[in-house]
Amino acid sequence: MAIALITGGTSGIGATFARQLAAAGSDIVLVARDRERLEQMAHELRGMGREVEIMPADLAKRADVAKVVKRLEDPKKPVDVLVNNAGFGMHSRLSDADSTGHDRAFEVMVRSVRELGAASARAMRARGRGRIINVSSTAGFVAMSSGYSSIKAWVTSFSESLSNELHGTGVTVTALCPGWVHTEFHDRAGISKGGIPSWLWLDADKLVRAALRDAERGKVISIPTVRYKVLMGIVRHLPRSTVRAISRAISSSRTVSSGSSTVTK
Repeated sequence: MAIALITGGTSGIGATFARQLAAAGSDIVLVARDRERLEQMAHELRGMGREVEIMPADLAKRADVAKVVKRLEDPKKPVDVLVNNAGFGMHSRLSDADSTGHDRAFEVMVRSVRELGAASARAMRARGRGRIINVSSTAGFVAMSSGYSSIKAWVTSFSESLSNELHGTGVTVTALCPGWVHTEFHDRAGISKGGIPSWLWLDADKLVRAALRDAERGKVISIPTVRYKVLMGIVRHLPRSTVRAISRAISSSRTVSSGSSTVTK
């Protein structure tokens, strides 16, 4: 029986990954901060006939990350699929004197992605098989001011580099780059949705199905839907000065309030 480990697996895209992987026959390891929500999600997945482990962990804490690394490296219960999904929306400006939000974002969405991805790569390479899916964002192709764009650009680049390192080993790495997705993410992050055209919104179930299909095929960059593929293709060919101008407009329309707060998934 395959085992999938999912960070941030109790809500949003992470929970959708958990449900779809469980429906496909995988047992699940759920990683998240809130034990109550972990128990609720585990109960749902066990109702589908799956074995479920829960790991309460705050990925901003390096000791907790080390616990997840140890689980990924356990040869007795090998993890076949890693979904690095944990993350949160940011309001912190890059120039803010208070770096608390950026420090937490780095730990959760950069360092832990590297640590868990590296641990999975070592274990999977030794077995000659496995899939690593890092949830990035189309925000990584633009230049919004909160730092989120910079972080997601790193996640995508890291995924490509790790994919090169693992080429020919039987282990695949996929960066999932969604746009705006119908989940609780934006509400909890305090991001305005009013200025976003309805045609840009994505369904989480369809998004995850496409991502799993792309990962199965060994596709390194997974951009959902034809409309986003076209949009990101255009962005990649625009002058960077134009991309920066568009990014300023997007940042202005999405921000409800300024400040240095962050809201986790």
